[in-house]
Amino acid sequence: MFFLLSIGLLLVLPSPWNAVAFLVCLVLGCFEAGYWWRRMRGNPVEVGAETLIGKQASVVVACRPVGQVAVAGERWEARCDAGADVGDVVTVVGRDDLQLIVEPRA
Repeated sequence: MFFLLSIGLLLVLPSPWNAVAFLVCLVLGCFEAGYWWRRMRGNPVEVGAETLIGKQASVVVACRPVGQVAVAGERWEARCDAGADVGDVVTVVGRDDLQLIVEPRA
């Protein structure tokens, strides 16, 4: 943010204030970048099918035992050993490669 502001002030302000504003914004931009780098570097990235475990899903194709469910806006192949009909709500309890393992919601 400060980097864009520094370029804008460099073009708009009269000399010598444009250079002063540019340098101040440049220093503030470096502090801002350092702050966000320190804040975000320890956060683990959450991606993939593991993030779906524990979420509720809606059955799209009957699971007897293999079918499809819709969870988090995506369709996934799923296996439900207890069986589930279209429209039932199930809970994702695990995964096997790219196939979700689901159980009927209790």
